[in-house]
Amino acid sequence: MSPGDAERVVKEVGDVDGYAVFMLGAWAGVGYAIARTGKPTVLVDDLYGGSGELILTYARVKSEGLPVLPVASSRFEDAVKAIRLIEVISSIRRSKIIVVTDGDVSKSAEAIKESLGIEVLKVSPDKLNRYYREASLEEAEKWADKWISEALRVVEPSRDEIVKAGRMYLAMKRLLMEENASAITVDCLTLVYSGRLEAYPCLGFFQLNNEGFIGACEADLNSTAAMLIIKHLTGEPSFISDPVFDLSKGWIIYAHCVAPSKVYGPGGGSNPYIIRSHAEDRRGASIQSLMPLGEEVTTIQVNPFEKAMTVHTGRAVANIDDEKACRTKLAVEVKADRILENWRWGWHRVTFYGNWAKEVRNLAKLMGFKVYQEDL
Repeated sequence: MSPGDAERVVKEVGDVDGYAVFMLGAWAGVGYAIARTGKPTVLVDDLYGGSGELILTYARVKSEGLPVLPVASSRFEDAVKAIRLIEVISSIRRSKIIVVTDGDVSKSAEAIKESLGIEVLKVSPDKLNRYYREASLEEAEKWADKWISEALRVVEPSRDEIVKAGRMYLAMKRLLMEENASAITVDCLTLVYSGRLEAYPCLGFFQLNNEGFIGACEADLNSTAAMLIIKHLTGEPSFISDPVFDLSKGWIIYAHCVAPSKVYGPGGGSNPYIIRSHAEDRRGASIQSLMPLGEEVTTIQVNPFEKAMTVHTGRAVANIDDEKACRTKLAVEVKADRILENWRWGWHRVTFYGNWAKEVRNLAKLMGFKVYQEDL
């Protein structure tokens, strides 16, 4: 097969999500001819047969910034895993985020669409509040009873506050269903503090994340995009946090008032949780999730403007119970000093269970994203 043959095949197959090129021999030039289409391309080396061309082709396409991932392995499942990432990218590109805010998110929405293919739909707080008022009180009470019965305990919120959270959950779920979206993020702090949101969305986010949707805090579109990437890569939920460094222990404490209780996905087991008030103003209802310990976790962030991602890993060691700051506080043993030195792009990070750093790096290559490994 020649480069001309490859170009003919590209024209014949039309628009595709990506390519897998099995390099069975050397110096045909096919891998480069296909990679230069700019589509995600996996180059698979038939060891010895295609090795020389894979090495030189990858060096060339890498220097040109093309979205290519090389696989040089005697384990065929490594090729299968790499090719599956093309499907992950396709799923990401078909996703839609609803952002509920009065603010101007046009630049972020445009960058996310251009770099990730994700559509961002802005919805007014008035519409969410209308759906909240139209939500069935009977259904909201059922959700409140479920959350209360499954919680370890309820500390501050009254049942009425938890029922309000149930109505907000139903309102957000209605928006997601109507718009065929898989993620929603709400400018919660701004809207609640200004009296323009009728209930905190924290418990609703908790439930959506447990169900396989995405509920994200503070109209943070970058973190919401990161959560979508995680969902399609792993099938797991994740949670946004305000990381707090404790260099004396080599920890980062990932703190927020929303986190899932099904960290392994909707079909997995549930960890305990406590229903609390929102930490900053001691109002509403939020979640203190007591997350599994002794396991590896991965933390990422996305910058669509730079087409780049950060990643670091660690081991969950403690659930911190402290009245300071947000309710959920997962302490993770990390290379804290290195991460602090390498920090970039704001405070929020997004954490999920398992060591997925290699998969994140590979996915980023196929998306044409740069990766900053924060713990090196």
